[in-house]
Amino acid sequence: MRIATRLSVVVATVLGLLVLSGPAAHAAYYNTYSDIASTPDTSCCTGAQGFAAGATYLYSIKNHTNYDDVSVIYRVHKTTGARVLMANGTSGGSSNTWLGHANDMTIVDIDGQHHMFVVTMNDSGAQLVRLRYDDTTYYHAGSYQVRLAGAVAAPSGISRVSVTSTAITFMFKSGRTVYNGSLPLRASSGTINLTKAFVLQVDGALVNGATVPDLGTFANQGFFYDAAKKVLYNPLTKDNRSIVLVYRNVSPTTTGTAPAATDLSFRITSSKYSTKFEIEGVGISDGKLYFGTNRSNPDGAFDGVHVFDGYVA
Repeated sequence: MRIATRLSVVVATVLGLLVLSGPAAHAAYYNTYSDIASTPDTSCCTGAQGFAAGATYLYSIKNHTNYDDVSVIYRVHKTTGARVLMANGTSGGSSNTWLGHANDMTIVDIDGQHHMFVVTMNDSGAQLVRLRYDDTTYYHAGSYQVRLAGAVAAPSGISRVSVTSTAITFMFKSGRTVYNGSLPLRASSGTINLTKAFVLQVDGALVNGATVPDLGTFANQGFFYDAAKKVLYNPLTKDNRSIVLVYRNVSPTTTGTAPAATDLSFRITSSKYSTKFEIEGVGISDGKLYFGTNRSNPDGAFDGVHVFDGYVA
């Protein structure tokens, strides 16, 4: 009887440990967010595109939807939500004609000055544009061609990897494929020759411990690479659904297919913005995951910048 009792206790303990250690018990899943500020349409600029999170401010580009000929940049204080439409210090006004589709951007400090590098997705001219900015004013500071095996490449995503005394290293993304590329630190023009690094797993990726049947049909957006932690955040969107997949232990030397994390994911399915809820870009600042959106419902557009609730990187 003692043996049977002891065996029952052992079995119950083991089963309990198995339940506690299963994927669902340890999977971190975030599906709520807080608004920080709206980024309203201005003039002809109605589409939210590139997004970046700085130490104090968030930056969101809006462009002329379907034309990609004019864009503006919003600066938002990440704590107070105070919003400013940045001024064009090169040619006046607030808009510019340099950024194309402006699908993604990354922030780089050069010689103590702040810069944005923006991918245009243009098939001709510049595929990457550098802006210098000071407070609420930005200036055109460089234009670059991007090439892959000698042909024009128009990547849709960019994220800074490292900055040395002589060079800036980036990751670029086109679809699910990540590439490496670099520039001399102070170059205002030139060509970036890409080399393929790795492919991001999307099909079969787990979101809150389960697969999403149509995830392969979601649109690719910008991305963010946390170089210090070697973690990549990849937003995907479809209609009123946005998912962010996470990839750990990736670096410029990674090759093959990078698997999506099975124990960490983000998803927003919006009933309020039933027509569209697109996370266009993401960024980490002080451990929080911020993002910019295109949001709409039958009443109109409600684009903005936001933060996922509860997540600390």
